[in-house]
Amino acid sequence: MSGKQRIDGAAAFLLHVHPYSETSLILDVFARDHGRLALLARGARRPRSALRGVLMSFQPLELSWFGGGEVKTLAKAEWLGGLPLLTGKCLLLGYYLNELLLKLMPREDAHAALYDAYGDALAALSRGGAEAAELRRFEKTLLRELGYGLALDREAGNGEPVRPDRQYVYQVERGAVLAHGDETASTISGKTLLDLAADDYADPRTLAESKGLMRQLVAHYLGGQPLQSRRVFVELQEL
Repeated sequence: MSGKQRIDGAAAFLLHVHPYSETSLILDVFARDHGRLALLARGARRPRSALRGVLMSFQPLELSWFGGGEVKTLAKAEWLGGLPLLTGKCLLLGYYLNELLLKLMPREDAHAALYDAYGDALAALSRGGAEAAELRRFEKTLLRELGYGLALDREAGNGEPVRPDRQYVYQVERGAVLAHGDETASTISGKTLLDLAADDYADPRTLAESKGLMRQLVAHYLGGQPLQSRRVFVELQEL
């Protein structure tokens, strides 16, 4: 982007805010047509700034910015409304989604399908939708959009259909391999793999096993980076 280029009216969500000087903020935003980028919001920390009631996480925004380099300058922000505020457990889950985007998505790489999946997940959480199912759908879309799509309905190596009555070991970046009696790794049922491929989470076993699989895959692609949102969630459950 050249130093003189300006973007107007971009659909976006706010992912994270960093204080910058006594009066300004650095915003980490996810724009539908521009990907994840950093914006300098000048004066946003001032008590009378018009931005104070606009820059809200988990709410659809319309942003305008200008400039080149790694950090652009915010020119205008409008709150589009339409989503109830996240509260309680769903608020923590929203932070989990944001943390995944911040740690896995490269800057200025547009992912419209991922943006839409994120918006859909927030809308479902704000309505009290099935939390686990919404997280699995989003995680699947995130990995696919980043080039880590899952092979769930075919066996690795031979391409045979996954059989619902068999047990498998899911090998990262390879796929589902038939489990043997001496397997030390966690196994997953063929039915769970097929349910996950179809986004069908009605079976409690599918919910439990798909959670374990997605946690394994996300941890692999995070490369050892801890998730603070998960730590906070566990600590709150212990309390």
